[in-house]
Amino acid sequence: MKRQDGALLSSIEIDRTGKRAIGVQLYMVLREIILSGGLRAGERIPASRTLAREVGVSRTTVIDAVDKLVAEGMLVSRVGAGTFVSDILEQQHPRTNELRPPDPQTSQPRLSHAIDHSFSSYAPRSWLPHQASAFITALPALDAFPIAQWSRFSARHLRGDRAGIMGYGQPQGHQGLRNAIASHLNAARGIRCSPEQIFITCGAQHAFSLAGRVLLNPGDKVWYENPGATGARNALIAAGAELVPVSVDDEGINIAEAKRVAPHFRLAFVTPSHQQPLGHVMSLARRLELLEAANDARALIIEDDYDGEFHYGVSHRPPLKSIDTQGRVIYVGTFSKTLFPSLRLGFMLVPEQLTAAFDTLFASWISTPPTAVQATVADFMDEGQFAAHIRLMRRLYKTRYDALMQAGRDHLPDTIRLQETTSGFHTTALLDDRVDENALMAQAAAAGLTVAPISRYSLSDTVEKGLVLGFGSTSPPDIESGVSALMQLPALTP
Repeated sequence: MKRQDGALLSSIEIDRTGKRAIGVQLYMVLREIILSGGLRAGERIPASRTLAREVGVSRTTVIDAVDKLVAEGMLVSRVGAGTFVSDILEQQHPRTNELRPPDPQTSQPRLSHAIDHSFSSYAPRSWLPHQASAFITALPALDAFPIAQWSRFSARHLRGDRAGIMGYGQPQGHQGLRNAIASHLNAARGIRCSPEQIFITCGAQHAFSLAGRVLLNPGDKVWYENPGATGARNALIAAGAELVPVSVDDEGINIAEAKRVAPHFRLAFVTPSHQQPLGHVMSLARRLELLEAANDARALIIEDDYDGEFHYGVSHRPPLKSIDTQGRVIYVGTFSKTLFPSLRLGFMLVPEQLTAAFDTLFASWISTPPTAVQATVADFMDEGQFAAHIRLMRRLYKTRYDALMQAGRDHLPDTIRLQETTSGFHTTALLDDRVDENALMAQAAAAGLTVAPISRYSLSDTVEKGLVLGFGSTSPPDIESGVSALMQLPALTP
């Protein structure tokens, strides 16, 4: 016992400057020693006085830690004999001579085929940035958000009925928010719908994942814009879909090509209001062609309207859903772009014939975002703050877009060509064939510029080679500085 006690005591380390309580640290250290086999079943631990004296803690602290382990069944206290490691753990630790290094082929847990395929085929996205700098994409102008009004609406609900915001929320989402979204879509987006068709989700990617689970069988073919949005791509692959890359031109997804390579498709994913990432707006002719193809194949379409609220061109085409007369389009929206990303709040508008299926899904096992957050957004919309914020952001993004285009005309070499856009808060810059894209990306990162290559969005090789440049979260002076830094990268002057 003397040797064992010494080994045990020497392995106990207490961090007296840490935030974690000393008693909690002692309990966790003892627990880890037992679970790792440092003490085997039937072995006695030192007396509480001995432990307290050697570790330098009070005897009460030791007794509390030991009592927790006794309550968990890891230790057994015997009156007059001491405290011992429970025999229940005998089967948990192999004998010393039985220890073998783990076999990588058998020690890894098995993943589903769909998830394993998605992990092996496509690299996971890195953590999306949350601080403004040139040329971050997908981040709205957080500096212009009306936080004072938001705080007032939020406080109203936090001080209100506790049962309404702290209990289990309505499965399909807060009714007030569903009503507000339906009213907004009818009035501002030209989409005729009812609140019963609206389902609240934890962001747009959650909506894509749910749609894939409901609509797709493993191996079903999905038309997918190439290049196209990465978040939805991974969500649909995880649902077992076979993504069919379809090229994009200045009118949108190429329907003739799609029908040629995959006539029997189950789903199509498109971003018609502001193609991700190229920025094209799908033409009316192409929209009608897509709807006809979906109707002929009895397929459905997911329309991702991630930043369609922010249009500032001479004319703006309404969402694809607004001209869907056959119930083929599932419309997905997000508040990550219109308000702020950490809300993790989105919604899906499903055709009437699918509402029963999604009602069952949400009522069975889907949890929506916190009710207080949903109620706050509902009031924000009902009292006109949302519409006012959208109008302000359109003007702001137009100003920042103009600053980017002017800086590009003034400074950028002819090896990089900024492309015009009429909506959203990113655009693309196409690269000359002489530019080494990999070298350019490395130099941009070293210069502190956050840029994404078009290839990151591609399922297969594309004609376009270039960068995706965000301007929504960056002030005009910072845009000017970013363009100046971009201009000096050696890769752009081969």
